[in-house]
Amino acid sequence: MSNDCIFCKIVAGEIPSAKVYEDEDVYAFLDLSQVAKGHTLVIPKKHTRNLYDTPPEVASKLFAAVPKIANALKKAYHPVGMNLLNNNEAEANQSVFHLHLHLIPKYKVGEGFDVLWKTNEDQYRLEDLQKIAKDISEKIE
Repeated sequence: MSNDCIFCKIVAGEIPSAKVYEDEDVYAFLDLSQVAKGHTLVIPKKHTRNLYDTPPEVASKLFAAVPKIANALKKAYHPVGMNLLNNNEAEANQSVFHLHLHLIPKYKVGEGFDVLWKTNEDQYRLEDLQKIAKDISEKIE
């Protein structure tokens, strides 16, 4: 636990939250912003800054809980889809530096969270993609 982390304080019960799910390793609660009804944050109870700093055993427990929570959201509110989002580091809009995943239900096009991808497929040939894949795969530990 980090003493200055708002999410650690939520897990410890020092700050109130609208709890959706809890087990030994994971805590999920409603995001105050409610980008869409049911917008839920899923966090590991163990403090970890972001995805880069997360040990595999913490990540496996976190990601194992996500389908349970997503399916509960689906049953409760019947969204037509859902976005799973993680902002990693300030440059990617991470504002709380405790790993968290956003589950954002989608009820209809044009409402809630929208993603506009800027694609670059015209700038990469298959050979380029194979080199990028090789560069990444060689760094997997």
